[in-house]
Amino acid sequence: MKPVEQAKIVAFLGVTPEEVLNHLTESPTPAPLAEASRRGRGRPPSAGSVPLQIGDRIPIRSGGRGGNDQEMFLQDEVGYTPRPANLGGVRAAYAIYMVGDSMQPRYEQGWLLHVNPFKPPTRGRDVVVYKQGQIVLIKQFVGWEGDALVLRQFNPPDTLRIPRAEVRECHLVVGADQEG
Repeated sequence: MKPVEQAKIVAFLGVTPEEVLNHLTESPTPAPLAEASRRGRGRPPSAGSVPLQIGDRIPIRSGGRGGNDQEMFLQDEVGYTPRPANLGGVRAAYAIYMVGDSMQPRYEQGWLLHVNPFKPPTRGRDVVVYKQGQIVLIKQFVGWEGDALVLRQFNPPDTLRIPRAEVRECHLVVGADQEG
């Protein structure tokens, strides 16, 4: 594959270049039908036996503890998790680990939050806010007041005002996986 073709495919599918290359090198070798029928049911696929459809998983982003109790710094993608039904077909959907206890009791440290980067923030719903300098906040969306994004955290109870100039993106949390 030519680099320009790879770049177009990555942009179109909203996936990483590694996912495209991994998918191209996988060769499906499903279990023979006779073997599966002898046991009365099919076997679960072993790693590499059935190609994973790119749309079946979403990347997991990891956050590391930041400079103060409310912030964390965005790390690289650390793996993939099954795509939840409510993110079916959502390009660039992702999951992120909850770091810290600022949103307890709603979320615990280590829970995996599912994020739709295209749904607009809604009052009372939780958001992932990307600030300048790779800083990430996971808080409850209160709204925009003038030139500030207003957020609420639960532990300790606090209202945060982030200047609009510091906010790069604000994505809606649409689910959580307690198993992480």
